[in-house]
Amino acid sequence: MRFSRTFILLFILLFVVFSPHQWRTSTVLAAGAPQTQTAASSLSNAVRDSYADIVDRVAPAVVTIRSARRVHAPQQFPFFDDPFFRQFFGDPYRNRSQQDRPLIEHALGSGVIVSADGHILTNHHVIDGADQISVELSDRRSFDAKVIGSDPPSDLALLKISASGLPLLPLGDSDKVRVGDVCLAVGNPLGIGETVTAGIISAKGRATGLSDGSFEDFLQTDAAINQGNSGGALVNTRGELIGINSQILSPSGGNIGIGFAIPSNMARNVMSQLQNGGKVRRGKLGVGIQEITSDLAKGLGLDSVRGVLVNSVDPGGPADRAGVRAGDIITAVNGVRVDDANSLRNHIAGTAPGTEITLTILRDGREQQLRAQLAELSADTEPASNNGSNGRREQLGITVEPLTPELATQMGLRRDTQGVVVTDVDPSGPAAEAGIQQDDVILEVNHQPVRSAAELRAALRRSGSRPALLLVNRDGQSLFIAVRPS
Repeated sequence: MRFSRTFILLFILLFVVFSPHQWRTSTVLAAGAPQTQTAASSLSNAVRDSYADIVDRVAPAVVTIRSARRVHAPQQFPFFDDPFFRQFFGDPYRNRSQQDRPLIEHALGSGVIVSADGHILTNHHVIDGADQISVELSDRRSFDAKVIGSDPPSDLALLKISASGLPLLPLGDSDKVRVGDVCLAVGNPLGIGETVTAGIISAKGRATGLSDGSFEDFLQTDAAINQGNSGGALVNTRGELIGINSQILSPSGGNIGIGFAIPSNMARNVMSQLQNGGKVRRGKLGVGIQEITSDLAKGLGLDSVRGVLVNSVDPGGPADRAGVRAGDIITAVNGVRVDDANSLRNHIAGTAPGTEITLTILRDGREQQLRAQLAELSADTEPASNNGSNGRREQLGITVEPLTPELATQMGLRRDTQGVVVTDVDPSGPAAEAGIQQDDVILEVNHQPVRSAAELRAALRRSGSRPALLLVNRDGQSLFIAVRPS
């Protein structure tokens, strides 16, 4: 009897578990869940595995820019102009026809169509000094371009071609870009043809020091960028322009995954001003500023490392009239937090002259608000032009990059050697005339150590019109070279 009851209970249990209704419900649930998951996975894989639809929309709006300029070769034997030598050697040895023949320098870059009527954004250094500029579209049509305006400090230029109905790239909001966002770089690297590379936004608000450092607010990306990509597009996965590719950081001159793009919001501001007035006007506060380090914060009695320290105030300038003093700490502008000196410079420079701003400062541990009306930054205080894809040519006509310990080892120097490496020399510049060569390491200028392009430029600026005395290491040997900056 006990066995019968046990058997009946087991039978009832099996019936409940394997009833048709329960089985059908289980089947629906089991089949439905994977279908939903598969659909989500397919969508995710489509986004992750292919950007073809985005590239189809973006690529036609990215162009190749070729520029050319005429330069004259330096006279090989200038003493033949002296009548004393001419009486011995005569004119045939002067070979004037060869020396007077101009040389043609070519530059290659990329650009982005930003209006259907033919306005194109690119880098200033792509077209700097060009006598002729041509634009090649993705459909192989070619147009001569004219320069609407060019802005060396931001390394941006606006071109115009005579065409209509062109594909264009809408400008996105670079302020909304987040570190980790997927991005695509489009351009013509090394002249091989239009190329698309993918990566992420590695950092924001970068100041590389490869240029003047005054108006740098780069988006950093690991999307492959090489020479020829300059002026090309950095886009997000919605097909919006979020940056104009501008610089790379590399000991070899090739891509190592550290590239920089000018954010679209800065490009939008510069483009608008170039289109409307042909030049860019920038605000000026009239203060000297420096970063606040941990030690400075402790010495100033701050509870955190924030803001920027005012170390000088221009007499009679906007800050002086507003009551700003040396030693004040600027923590915000118009309520927007200030984290470093570069962000403050960019904020002020991006504000129109004559605008009244509110500065939040800390003085003697107490927070105050001061109102200042910005002046205009004069043209003679703007930085030099950019002529290189991985750095700006300085007053000497050279491009430099910081000497890293790894690079020092490769060059046979001590790892702790500090200086800047000459990566390119303008053959018609003052440095070439003085004998500076590629791969020279500049250690000092006028007995002052230099470790970056910004320090080199500052040292040259202090030298004024006097020849600058450079301490150079060449193949392990040190020598002094005097160069008169242009």
